[in-house]
Amino acid sequence: MHAHRPALLRSAASGAAFLLSFTALLHAQVQGTGTPLVITLDKALEMAMLQNRDIQIADQGRLKADAQIAEARSGAFPQINVLGVYTRNIKNPVMFIPPNSILNPTPTTKTFSFGLDNAYQAGATLSQAIFNWRVNTAMDIASTYAEYTERAYQGTQEDVVLQTRKAFYGTLFMRELVRANREGLDVVRANLENVRSQYKNGTAAEFDLLRAEVQVANTEPLFIAAENSYQLAKNSLKNILALPLEQEIDVQGDLTFQELPQELMDSRRREALATNSQIAQLALQESILEKNITIERAAHYPTLNLTGSYQWQSQDNTFKFGNYLWANSLNFGLQLSFPLFDGFKANARTEQAIVDHQIVMTTRQKAEEGLRLRIQSLELKMGEAKKRIEGQEKSLGQAQKAVQIAQTRFRSGVGTQLELMDTQVAMTRAQTNYAQAIYDYLVARAEWENAVGQPRQANSEN
Repeated sequence: MHAHRPALLRSAASGAAFLLSFTALLHAQVQGTGTPLVITLDKALEMAMLQNRDIQIADQGRLKADAQIAEARSGAFPQINVLGVYTRNIKNPVMFIPPNSILNPTPTTKTFSFGLDNAYQAGATLSQAIFNWRVNTAMDIASTYAEYTERAYQGTQEDVVLQTRKAFYGTLFMRELVRANREGLDVVRANLENVRSQYKNGTAAEFDLLRAEVQVANTEPLFIAAENSYQLAKNSLKNILALPLEQEIDVQGDLTFQELPQELMDSRRREALATNSQIAQLALQESILEKNITIERAAHYPTLNLTGSYQWQSQDNTFKFGNYLWANSLNFGLQLSFPLFDGFKANARTEQAIVDHQIVMTTRQKAEEGLRLRIQSLELKMGEAKKRIEGQEKSLGQAQKAVQIAQTRFRSGVGTQLELMDTQVAMTRAQTNYAQAIYDYLVARAEWENAVGQPRQANSEN
């Protein structure tokens, strides 16, 4: 009874998660008819844990593992089978009686028919394993597999956290591009109005007016493209959160740079091999295949079972059951089975199990080497993005100041329109580069935390 409690508790937890997910979806659909659904990074991670399809699939894998443990344990319990058979004898079986015998004094062989038209047989058989090496090892494998599915579930959660954070940061980045292109468009539109006013007053040439109009026409498609990319980014986030595409969302947060402390990075890097979910899964898979070698070798070992059977049978030519004569039998015994020769089948299967174990062990070693390389690569990306952020902060301030100066110079008639447009383009580029640098750092940081097995949590980036 206690063995089934984890499965029952897990089923209850899955049911509760489904109810919470359904409530959240219903709430989102209700909000979709009015105000947009406000989503922060914390809210996005919470919704992903409840509603993401990959997590729901992984949770079903945990339930399947519970059932497999129960199946493995079944081999240690008695196996009881009940059988009932009815036979209608169209032609009864016969027994041959040799000639010149007591029952057949004639010189020819005779036949003797036996059995009645209707035959009934009912019975039960019992088989209880007393010694079977495979059963014990199978139970051990099932328990390890349950731990494997649990780590796989944790790994799926970590991957979904990574996907959610990257999608959330991508949405913020695209929103920054929309803002930068909108500011740039506002600048060229204001410039166009200024040139039109000057043209009407005769202080600007028609060429200047045409150039200003062309600049607006060239800038508007960039703004539209940025808006489309922003919408696609929001759709990607909604897909991860299992929200309908028609649901309007309002993503709240800013792309802000927050550097990880070096002490924390050193500590997490040292623990990465123990906390990374992929490495943990490969280690458990390696353990399972090592136990599988024991199972295959167990084919050489004897098995001892307790057996028993009870039979209840009768035959009659009529269907008057009350007049039937019933006979029964009962027996118990021990069955010892020892394989002597199986055509080298057990040896071949053992060799296959050893090779499978060696392959996974090598795969784990390769994954550990790849993890170290990935962590180092991501740390280099974070360092490179940090330097870009520091450089772009200065460039952004200079570009904004240059636009203000160019606007003042142009209005006063000292500066040129080309000078104004150049500074505006430089400002938009600086804003884009700055947002890109922060986005690259946040994505590299999220991937680094996923690689080192960082516990899922929403950091204070939003």
